Amino acid sequence: MMLTDAEYAYLRSELGDVDRGDLGMRYRRLGSVEAVAVEVLRERKAALVADPLAVTVQGVATANNAENFRAIERQMVSITETAAVGDVAAAILPVPLTHERGHMAMRTGCSLPG
Repeated sequence: MMLTDAEYAYLRSELGDVDRGDLGMRYRRLGSVEAVAVEVLRERKAALVADPLAVTVQGVATANNAENFRAIERQMVSITETAAVGDVAAAILPVPLTHERGHMAMRTGCSLPG
């Protein structure tokens, strides 16, 4: 089972810049792009938990990863909900955009804010 270009593009849109070979191995083992995305996000979440979520150097700087942690959790929920309703193909396949009256619009005719 090989990772297609569309599936790789979907994973990059969810995960950012990730090695295609690594994603391909996970895809062969797990069998779905959603499972791959969730596994990578779980690893990122575990890395955040392993370090303190907030660090303050008095009078110098504060670093807080709590919102990053919550964002990863929200993203995992979004991916699993999309998979549960069977709308993964819509998430993977690109939607053609057209330029209409100064706005980018999906070919369905819906205008995007902007």
